[in-house]
Amino acid sequence: MKKDNCTAILVGKDASIDGSTMIARDEDGYGGINEKLFVVNKARHYDEDYVSKYNGFKMHLEGDGCKWTAAPTADDSEGRWDEQGINEYNVAMSATETEATNARCLGHDPLVADGINEDSMVYITLPFVKTAREGVKRLGRLIEKYGTGESNGIAFSDNKEVWYLETGAGHQWVAARIPDNSYAICPNIMVIQDVDFSDPDNFMWSEGIQEFVEKNHLNNSTDGSFSFRDIFGTKDEADAFYNTPRTWYGQKLFNPSIEQDPTSQEMPFTRVPEKKIGVEDVQKFLTSHYNGTPYDPMDTFSSGSEKEQKMFRSIALDRNQESSILQIRNDVPAKIAGVQWVNFGFYAYSPYVPFYTNIEDTPLNYKVAEHTVDPDSSAYWLYKTLQVIVEPRYHQYIYEVNAYRDDCQSYGIGRIDEIDEKAKDLEGTELINYLTNANDATAGVITKKTKTLMSNLVRQALNSSKYQFERGDNL
Repeated sequence: MKKDNCTAILVGKDASIDGSTMIARDEDGYGGINEKLFVVNKARHYDEDYVSKYNGFKMHLEGDGCKWTAAPTADDSEGRWDEQGINEYNVAMSATETEATNARCLGHDPLVADGINEDSMVYITLPFVKTAREGVKRLGRLIEKYGTGESNGIAFSDNKEVWYLETGAGHQWVAARIPDNSYAICPNIMVIQDVDFSDPDNFMWSEGIQEFVEKNHLNNSTDGSFSFRDIFGTKDEADAFYNTPRTWYGQKLFNPSIEQDPTSQEMPFTRVPEKKIGVEDVQKFLTSHYNGTPYDPMDTFSSGSEKEQKMFRSIALDRNQESSILQIRNDVPAKIAGVQWVNFGFYAYSPYVPFYTNIEDTPLNYKVAEHTVDPDSSAYWLYKTLQVIVEPRYHQYIYEVNAYRDDCQSYGIGRIDEIDEKAKDLEGTELINYLTNANDATAGVITKKTKTLMSNLVRQALNSSKYQFERGDNL
């Protein structure tokens, strides 16, 4: 259903401009259509035999689960695919970044066909954890017990820590804590490098992974280091063109003074940015397409040749479905700290909309996405329709589209300030109802801005049709 399609960025609290932690990921479908929703799941007691509709994974799920947001697939006939959200304890989870394990490791620990896969991970983890560290431990232990049918990267955060967990082979995994002053770019390859087994504060791992690697002679290091990327990863030619350029471009944005080869497979997992990173910077990266370089596939006026423009896999592309920036803030009370910035459609054309996560429900048009295209009732189809309008006339429309996105971004930032101020003195049900209604109003304003833009673009297209014909044009 989803394969080799996502891009993630993780930002520690001291690397961000406002002291918040951020984990963010573009969720790209295997094709151009994969109807997505934004929903909230209520707190409840779980006592069920969970069975994945995607691959048949089974486990008994029991315990008190908290409230949590998610971005599931509208049609759940092939699984839940909750993807990413924030729970009521302000723990964020994003799952997954599809990766690959090399054949040597898979020979010793094959993938488990009915193991825990992307479609199930958020559902069996996020409702049951109160910290990011708890999230890593819970999912890691479940993978050890049940195995996994995929190699994946999974991000967790709370207001203090950001973690990245990677699975390798059927039951192996490690997790690394992102340094507070750093960020990480994660394409569809393993990125965690040297694991320090003497530092459990900053690393976690599956039981017996060192013995597994030693017994099967998997570590070719000459200095005694344990690089998860080198031991379990692929590092093949396809990675150099499909994956590493995305890391290169992200690090180019946040560390512009550093020169690197886009196809290098030795770029570091984390870097300290040269300037602090804001949510707007994260949006810029997640909606990018090698802007300002010869590799931009959308810019026909760039210095790049046709070959260069088609050389690397872009972040913004037609398979874009849903992108979320999961922000946990430290400069406001915990009751309003969690904000999920949601973007549906083609990320380079559509805006990120900020939604508080301490809510009772989500806006109506974010809960609906039928197979029939309906921009009026469905936010997903609204932004997919915008994509269809803009793409054929990219150079004609892009300046107006960018102005619209800037306007939505400014509105969203100001909206957060406004809601924070009104919500700070509210508590309990009154607060939750206020934030729920405020989200509805935010969605309504940006939906209206989007429809206005679309109306303008359609009118321009109609007035510039090449099939216009006036009397006398044939003379």
